[in-house]
Amino acid sequence: MTSITRNLPPFIRDLGISIVGKKCYVSLVENLDIADVPCLKHAVSKGLGLGIVVGGSIVKLPQILLILGAHTAEGLSLTGYIFETLSYGITLAYSYTSQFPFSTYGENFFLTLQNLLISLLIVAYGSPTGGPSALSSFIQLSVLIGGLSALPFIPVDTLSKLQLFLALPLSLLSKLAQIQQNYEAKSTGQLSSFALGAQLLGCIVRVYTSLFEVGDINVAAGFLGALVLNVVLVGQVFAYYGQYPRRGQKETKGKKEKKVDAVPVTEGVQPEKIVTQQPQPIRAPVAAPVPVSAIPSAKIQAYETTRAASPVRRVATPPAQSQGANRKWARKVD
Repeated sequence: MTSITRNLPPFIRDLGISIVGKKCYVSLVENLDIADVPCLKHAVSKGLGLGIVVGGSIVKLPQILLILGAHTAEGLSLTGYIFETLSYGITLAYSYTSQFPFSTYGENFFLTLQNLLISLLIVAYGSPTGGPSALSSFIQLSVLIGGLSALPFIPVDTLSKLQLFLALPLSLLSKLAQIQQNYEAKSTGQLSSFALGAQLLGCIVRVYTSLFEVGDINVAAGFLGALVLNVVLVGQVFAYYGQYPRRGQKETKGKKEKKVDAVPVTEGVQPEKIVTQQPQPIRAPVAAPVPVSAIPSAKIQAYETTRAASPVRRVATPPAQSQGANRKWARKVD
């Protein structure tokens, strides 16, 4: 077996050495020495770190697609995303200037970009339940973009202080803002459960890699605090599953609701059925009868003359029959 591992193609060998180093590559890959515990821990840490970097590049995509598909940012806290994005940016700048391995912080680069896009979507679609005003959203976005733009020009000593005294509090405040909004609305809205689960798993891995590879307590403390609050967020997803927000307009996924005025109902009395009146057909007005006094006398005389000239039909009545007569009479009509 070692004859195969020692003759791997050059590009595979170079890739393995770039990840775990030449010493550990020879020990673990070429010699298949799995008893080399230090190299084994180093390889596991590197593998998990690279997995987190790759996963971090797509972990927010479900959240972005969920907002775009629903045409609403219901349930997402803009303040929370502003704080979280600034925290990612500070950690990214501090780790880069400190020359930490890319596998220990690479996902912060992708998370910063994705969070910035989500913040823009929150402002674009708005949040019906207690969302900020347009002016407040514009101010928060301006602070975010200005802060991220200034990070590359800050000295490493100042970034170290920002990492300790600002990045960690911002990371915790971002989670607390989202937790508070979920609690008040009794719903998680468009918050992606997949993204939360991935973040929870990523925090667990990052606590391990930060302590093993970097040994910087500032970075590890930030991931540990985020881990605890991510557990709370995941718990809220299960607690409020399928519930709509209580404040503001009910989420209808792009459909407008038709409002109906409520009818007061007395206790113990059944509400009457609402009867809609059918439109009545339009009838022509009936002319009022003309009084006799209004008719000219000439017309009345002409009418009486016409009645007198009409022939009268007489009916003859048969005489009374004598007793014993058996004669039939017929009526004569003149």
